[in-house]
Amino acid sequence: MKWDNAKKDFKRYLQLERNLSANSIDAYLNDVQKLEAYCDYRSINLPQVDTKTVQQFLVFINDFNISPFTQARLLSGLKTFFAFLQIEYDWKKNPAELLESPRLSRKIPSVLNIQEIDALIQAIDLSANEGTRNKTILEVLYGCGLRVSELVGLKISNLFLDVEFIKVQGKGNKERLIPIGKQAIKHLKIYLQEVRPLSPIKPGCEDFVFLNRRGASLSRVMVFLIIKDLAKKIGLTKPISPHTFRHSFASHLVEGGADLRAVQDMLGHESITTTEIYTHVDRDYLQSVITHYHPRS
Repeated sequence: MKWDNAKKDFKRYLQLERNLSANSIDAYLNDVQKLEAYCDYRSINLPQVDTKTVQQFLVFINDFNISPFTQARLLSGLKTFFAFLQIEYDWKKNPAELLESPRLSRKIPSVLNIQEIDALIQAIDLSANEGTRNKTILEVLYGCGLRVSELVGLKISNLFLDVEFIKVQGKGNKERLIPIGKQAIKHLKIYLQEVRPLSPIKPGCEDFVFLNRRGASLSRVMVFLIIKDLAKKIGLTKPISPHTFRHSFASHLVEGGADLRAVQDMLGHESITTTEIYTHVDRDYLQSVITHYHPRS
């Protein structure tokens, strides 16, 4: 059995049986390729890979100061790969099965308060057509809690603005309906009716909501750069990315008393434990509770 054949069949399995997105498939294959490169360096063929080999590989990777989260994801990818080999090639034992992932701490995501969100939106130059588009992007990101991949893949045919819902394609190509607020609807209509018709449209991109100057669908990198430029413009120092708006959406809903199951559905989380991280309470809010209600404050 050779690496190339195993990777080719593994990719087909991820596509057809697991129905994973292209990004997820690339991540799995990158994990396998890292192990392959290590084994080539050590002159170890694929059938010779055992638990000791995987352990030594993880120690080798750790020397590059890779975060525990990345190590855990890497080990998970290898476990999936060898589990596939057990099914497809009658591999006798999964050499990664009994290996434990590094302990991970629950990291509180960085969120924006409403004043910071307003400041970012107000910093947009609306004198250019891109300004109206960019404002709509931020309103939709924050108003619906979308992943950036869901935003750039959003299609006009999946907008149901009359009933205040949109349909997006999330991880694993799973579709879900998300309610959309009146503010985001207002700016979407302005962009679609007044600005987007002025753009050239490349063949195959007619149904995409957000287009770049050349009429192609907007890239994730471009959305990242738009937000980074706005943050720099207002002097915002905290880490920020398109995902920060998703975190802010969820955090503000939970802090406002929204049902956690409803937030889970809107975010497209498979597990409620992923959503529970947003139950953290802002330190300033805690301090205000002490100040206002404790008799000794």
